[in-house]
Amino acid sequence: TKAIVVVHYAGVACEMDSIMRIADRHKLWVVEDAAQAITSQYKNKALGTIGHLGTYSFHETKNISSGGEGGLLIINDEHLALRAEIIREKGTNRKQFFRGEVDKYSWVDVGSSYLASELQAAYLWGQLESIDTIIGKRLNIWERYYDDLEYLCMSGAIELPNRYSAYEHNGHIFWIKTKSVEERSRLLDFLRTKNIGAVFHYVPLHSSEAGIRYGVFAGQDNYTTVESERLVRLPLFYNMNEDQRRYVANTVAEFFRD
Repeated sequence: TKAIVVVHYAGVACEMDSIMRIADRHKLWVVEDAAQAITSQYKNKALGTIGHLGTYSFHETKNISSGGEGGLLIINDEHLALRAEIIREKGTNRKQFFRGEVDKYSWVDVGSSYLASELQAAYLWGQLESIDTIIGKRLNIWERYYDDLEYLCMSGAIELPNRYSAYEHNGHIFWIKTKSVEERSRLLDFLRTKNIGAVFHYVPLHSSEAGIRYGVFAGQDNYTTVESERLVRLPLFYNMNEDQRRYVANTVAEFFRD
């Protein structure tokens, strides 16, 4: 093992204190996949700023978008900064040349072209200027979903996220869990008949085609597959109005009532 890559799924923090203790004990790097977690926090620390490296995504499906593809690398260990700069600059030491640190620049490492266009940067800047409004709207939709569906959770029909987590999330995803993969399939089919585009999420990495080809699963798969097969993501987007949100919640309730 060389590194621990943690995923702050749905903008909800992993237990970073425990993870960092394990990494320190075994001298491992920690990379935070905070793609879904912009503005989310763990014990008053922004996600992505705790491990050695952190990543944000500005893909069009994320809370903050650059109008298509895009992302951000957060470097929390100064020893990694220079190499990250070189990789970003197509594998060259061009930035060092501009700073006068070398007399010419050349290719010195692997790299590619990761620069955003000015149009993407301008689009992203406008999003960042409105980040409080965007996150606030998503959190409001998230909370209203919870209010409407909590009774189904209390009755044991579904499982909901932890509303009272000590860590601040950003309303990126509102999910529910059904009792089985068969029930989930029936629910998704029912929602489609009502023109609601709910989806499940990732296939577990170790059971994906690439995971089987390149990876090794250690230990017992007690949770990953069974939990992934129960999960349903309900629609949640910035421009979602209250009528749309209520229609989704009422339709979910109709399925379980029937």
